[in-house]
Amino acid sequence: MTIFYRLGSKLYINITNSCPCACVFCIRNQTNSVGDAESLWLEREPSVKEIIQEFEKQHNWDGIDEIVFCGYGEPMMRAGDVIDLSIYIKSKVNLPVRINTNGLVKLIDQSFELSKLKIIDSISVSLNADDADEYLRLVKPCFGICSYNAMLDFVTEAKEYTAVILTVLEDLAPNRINNCRNIASELGIPLRIRAYM
Repeated sequence: MTIFYRLGSKLYINITNSCPCACVFCIRNQTNSVGDAESLWLEREPSVKEIIQEFEKQHNWDGIDEIVFCGYGEPMMRAGDVIDLSIYIKSKVNLPVRINTNGLVKLIDQSFELSKLKIIDSISVSLNADDADEYLRLVKPCFGICSYNAMLDFVTEAKEYTAVILTVLEDLAPNRINNCRNIASELGIPLRIRAYM
């Protein structure tokens, strides 16, 4: 099973296939693989020990400028493990660590302390919509309508501990993208408009 895969200058870590959302645009609905991975579907969730063992097999660091927790699931389903692995990784290589997340960790695990994000260099959070109803329609979070505000609360608090960027797909209607720009501006967080892979 593929834990580490490479796409461009990033080394990605695929630690779970679990996710509390069923986004209508999720890439895993279209293909089994991304980058140099044959498949990102896991037979089971690898243990922290197994992930470290695979990390230690990574010998070709040429051209890699960042390590990113992002696979065919929501990495913060294993928030504690993400923090532990980040501490380990940063003790071994001098590269920034990023988490790509839906920002719903406080609904996933209410006990998770956001101050632990200080070890992370940056977090990319999928904004995806300009209001709660549209978010519910596109992202289909299992937690329901409260998810949108929970995500916004997360980014507001997380930016106290690490760099945060919001993202939206360029496929959104122009007026919705403009609304997302305004939301990001009000929160004091950069917005990146990204292409659908």
